[in-house]
Amino acid sequence: MRLNRILLSSALVVVALVIQVSVLARLHLPGAVPDLLLLTVLGLAMVYGHVGGALVGFGAGLLADLAPPADHAAGRYALVLCVTGYFAGLIKPENGRLKSATGPMAVVVAAAIGSTLLYAGVGALVGDTAARHVGLPGLLFSAALYDLLLAPFVVPAIMWLARRADNDPLTESGPAAKAGDISSGWLSSGTGLRIGSQRGGLGALKARARTRSARVGRIKGVKRL
Repeated sequence: MRLNRILLSSALVVVALVIQVSVLARLHLPGAVPDLLLLTVLGLAMVYGHVGGALVGFGAGLLADLAPPADHAAGRYALVLCVTGYFAGLIKPENGRLKSATGPMAVVVAAAIGSTLLYAGVGALVGDTAARHVGLPGLLFSAALYDLLLAPFVVPAIMWLARRADNDPLTESGPAAKAGDISSGWLSSGTGLRIGSQRGGLGALKARARTRSARVGRIKGVKRL
């Protein structure tokens, strides 16, 4: 990952974790807790792709595993967010822009349910049976509901910030530059010439035509004399 992506992802993950631990976890809502960290990983993964999403998810999950008041085995949530970020990054379009909100909202619901199931499954492997006492169906429904309600305020902002960082004019290559190359190549396809060279060729032909007409005028004037 590039430096600007690492810095932006680190800052967003830290802010999301602080808000989730200090604010969202203290709301005492029925069922699950709104997972702001998950939504942050989803927003970054849908811009950075599956590799970047997996890396961001692993780092965010590991930070959540180590940050107090974590009461589970270290690496458990890192595995969950790594897998979630990977699969969320698979829906990234080539130009990094989504045409509608239907896809991201479906990804949020699937990620909320899938991450809860994966977290409970990993917990069952290590002997954590807390999900059984709370009720897994209630956790799944509340997690999907809370994340879906919070997603319109978080995911678009995260994706916008990620695109802004990638569109930095100091970077050598970015989505905007690639889009420009693709569009210019598409416009000049089938001709074998670029637009700039076509304009230059037309200008040269006009200049040659003017020169020839001037020479013909001079020759006719000499003959008349």
